[in-house]
Amino acid sequence: MYTQGTDDESLRKWKEQLLGNVDINNVGESLEPDVKILSLSIVSPGRSDIILPIPESGKPEGRWFTLKEGCHYNLKFSFQVSHNIVAGLKYTNNVWKTGVRVYNIKEMLGTFSPQLEPYTYLTPEETTPSGYFARGSYSAKSRFVDDDNKCYLEISYSFDIRKDWATAE
Repeated sequence: MYTQGTDDESLRKWKEQLLGNVDINNVGESLEPDVKILSLSIVSPGRSDIILPIPESGKPEGRWFTLKEGCHYNLKFSFQVSHNIVAGLKYTNNVWKTGVRVYNIKEMLGTFSPQLEPYTYLTPEETTPSGYFARGSYSAKSRFVDDDNKCYLEISYSFDIRKDWATAE
């Protein structure tokens, strides 16, 4: 059986390609990658971005945001990668209404090398549900995990879908 050693030539070349200008000797095999989610935003045409504060506890107090029914939106993430390459970073989101799961998504963000500048990722456009039964309160859990199932951020929150956007509070 073949086991991949630290002097595997193809692995070394792959890491050099991903790391670019980072000194490969400073990114030793033992360092775990670190991903810090810097910002989460909801982007909707014709509106200012809704920037969501990331709570230390991973549980925003009360309703985190309100969306208008039937609106088009994208999620925008900004994150920093340090120490080593993060392979297969994914965003997952599960949404429940009255205890029933009504939506789930797993979005592959990609493999990223450490760098000083933050990465920004924009999800494909989605549309909120509309109609009387779509309005109301929802609970959700979002996670950022890598191929090794290491979780970098988990947030449990609630949000509303209303007939119109929330007014500035």
